[in-house]
Amino acid sequence: MRDPYLVLGVGRTATADDIKAAYRRLAKQYHPDLNPGRADIELKFKEVNAAYSLLSDPEKRARFDKGEIDASGAERPDRSFRRAYAGAGAGRAGGADDPFNFGDDPFSDIFGAGRRRYGAHSAGVKAKGADVAYSVTVPFADACLGTKRRLSLSTGKSIDVVIPPGTRDQSKLRLKGQGLAGLGGAGAGDAIVEVHVDPHPHFTRRDDDIHLDVPVTLAEAVLGATIKVPTLDGQVAVKVPKGANTGTVLRLKGKGVPNPERKVNGDQYVKLVVVLPDRPDAELTGFIEKWAKTHEYDVRRKAGLG
Repeated sequence: MRDPYLVLGVGRTATADDIKAAYRRLAKQYHPDLNPGRADIELKFKEVNAAYSLLSDPEKRARFDKGEIDASGAERPDRSFRRAYAGAGAGRAGGADDPFNFGDDPFSDIFGAGRRRYGAHSAGVKAKGADVAYSVTVPFADACLGTKRRLSLSTGKSIDVVIPPGTRDQSKLRLKGQGLAGLGGAGAGDAIVEVHVDPHPHFTRRDDDIHLDVPVTLAEAVLGATIKVPTLDGQVAVKVPKGANTGTVLRLKGKGVPNPERKVNGDQYVKLVVVLPDRPDAELTGFIEKWAKTHEYDVRRKAGLG
């Protein structure tokens, strides 16, 4: 076995408090319950325990420093005649000098109350399981209206995650008890699910309202018309008033995002955009030329740009 001072990373003049502090740090780092399936960590933990068991016992430490016992606590061959084994340094496990006796519990503020047997000692190991992060991506409308997504957990279990209505991009959902298992009978951690919302090609969300630009023809704008426009849950018929212009906004009450807390839906606002034909024909061009001669109006001055 290695020199216990080297194992704990302390000097030969280290105080009892120095030794205890080094042990607590290493025991937390190398405890097998916190490193499942790591045989190398388990061996390191045993080595740390053995080093602390020797150096925390003033008598054993003094004998080791004098060269009477080795790092395992065994008598050196050339010293065996000096000391009989009957009762010497034996029967200490679970006694006042046992590092896991917890009279001044080096683990008490690491793992909390409770205790767990490990080899010849018992270590207080009670800790809530770790949280595990996941992410899901949902379409814009599904996030607004609410939906479900099947999620495969790291434990091998699959569950349906409820995405509540009104969920925003990068919202986090906490699923209680769906994280890693706890230690020493403590509860499991949680699953933290971050929801990513795909942007919509046409809708824009502002608070609980939906905004949408809708193109209309020159004829629809001038003469008025009934057109169909998309909403979160399907198309609806909308009346375009006569003389509508680019920037005219129509309100569709209750067609926005549901708000479970307020128990009301937002609204949808439809902004009309008048669009000319791609290539106006001769008839339209001729009519506008004739009409413009007697119907002059300054749109830029009205907008404060002229």
